[in-house]
Amino acid sequence: MEDFYTIQGEGFYQGHAAYFIRLGGCDVGCTWCDVKESWDANAHPKVSVEEMVNRAKASGTKLVVITGGEPAMYDLTLLTKSLQQAGLQTNIETSGAYPLTGTWDWICFSPKKFKAPDASIYDKANELKVIVYNKHDFTWAENFAQKVSASCKLFLQPEWSKEKEMLPLIIEYVKANPKWEVSLQIHKYMNIP
Repeated sequence: MEDFYTIQGEGFYQGHAAYFIRLGGCDVGCTWCDVKESWDANAHPKVSVEEMVNRAKASGTKLVVITGGEPAMYDLTLLTKSLQQAGLQTNIETSGAYPLTGTWDWICFSPKKFKAPDASIYDKANELKVIVYNKHDFTWAENFAQKVSASCKLFLQPEWSKEKEMLPLIIEYVKANPKWEVSLQIHKYMNIP
């Protein structure tokens, strides 16, 4: 769908310069998705792996984030191999709805209620990032925290439209459950993509 050089705004790599490759196509259908235009893969031009890698390399970054849409819908073996051969770190942001392909340096697993994750994601995730839309999401988050590895970083992030309402609850929850950390969409505060 698009690619751009920016600052990673959320999760473990928050604040790091990163080149984003947003792949078109998603069948998860989150009602609060902020890139619904990514859902229809056919609405976006096809770009070769070579061109994607060249653009990422030209940015000067060392970190590339593959996102979507739902990027795991595709076989990402060639893309990740090519990025790594170019000396770039490969991170993915995925709902976990599909088994992963490719070789990843960092896997951000952000499960969604709209489509259940594939069980193969649990032991691969480096980061569990749960979007908190309502109070029930804390229990939902804990269910996933029990399924990922002990070394997986745990983040609670307010859904942007509910940030004022949910952030105070998240702060109190993290204080009471310090295995979790707060993730904010700092790119939205900075008004950058």
